Amino acid sequence: MANNEVPQQSPISLGAWVSRLAGAWFPVAVLAAGAVAVAWPAPFLPIAPFINPLLMVIMLGMGMTLQGSDFALVAKRPLPLLIGILAQFIIMPLSALALVTVFRLDAALAVGIILVAAAPGGTASNVIVYLAKGDVALSVAMTSVSTLAAPLLTPLIVLWLAGSHLEVNFLGMFLSIVQIVILPIVLGLVLRALLPRVVRRITDWLPLVSVVVITLVILAVVAGSAGTVLSSGLVVAGLVIALNALGLFLGYVAARLAGLDEAARRAVTVEVGMQNSGLAAGLARTHFSPEAALPAALFSVWHNVTGSALASYWSRRPPGARKD
Repeated sequence: MANNEVPQQSPISLGAWVSRLAGAWFPVAVLAAGAVAVAWPAPFLPIAPFINPLLMVIMLGMGMTLQGSDFALVAKRPLPLLIGILAQFIIMPLSALALVTVFRLDAALAVGIILVAAAPGGTASNVIVYLAKGDVALSVAMTSVSTLAAPLLTPLIVLWLAGSHLEVNFLGMFLSIVQIVILPIVLGLVLRALLPRVVRRITDWLPLVSVVVITLVILAVVAGSAGTVLSSGLVVAGLVIALNALGLFLGYVAARLAGLDEAARRAVTVEVGMQNSGLAAGLARTHFSPEAALPAALFSVWHNVTGSALASYWSRRPPGARKD
């Protein structure tokens, strides 16, 4: 190559372009899906039995994108990761408990709020952290570790905080999370190791698949609890908004008090405030009732709206290299 030649950047693939477009319109898509499912629930009710298999598709995709380096942060920087995981599994559940206690929610809705709060990090959080110029490595590690810890921690937290509202089947919930989360992730890791070329070809399409799947889950969950949306939707929506706001605010405060740098604070903030609400919805329908899944469906809509807004705000304010 001549000295005056400039290397050409590889053109973006069709899959990456479509996935990026789908991600940009994701908040609009989920808002529209929720509205349509309330107005015309009947066509989407047949999707309900497929919620858990659909979630398994997302987890399979997550497994195919994971690498050993994603877990290297556990050994290299254990403190920020530990702070983030503790913040996630303490701040959100206790915030949910405070909200359902103060507002004396119906048992099914109370369990639904607590279940959302006890879920691991959301699958879209890594993209939000990237757009927000946060610590992406920390975000990926938090999502991965919290997801792998979910089979034990999520049922324990729900049993502890929601056991007085409804009977909680700890073993059943544990096995459900293993089936929905752990097995597909392991299969994804195996496929990545055995068929790396095939996996690389489809990786760019995985964000689009996640958007489509979450939209289908929202359609099914909201359609199944359309009556509850019309009767209690405003109250539940208000509590979901409050839970998300508390997670984002207290997540940032916890990271700041722990002395993490600004990029790490942003990662912890997003990871604490954005939950795997699709998983919460699937567990709620399997182990409780369609009404218990409503908070998860509304949270799925709202946390993508606030996450996108926060990413837009922070993207214009690059974090400094020094700690405050």
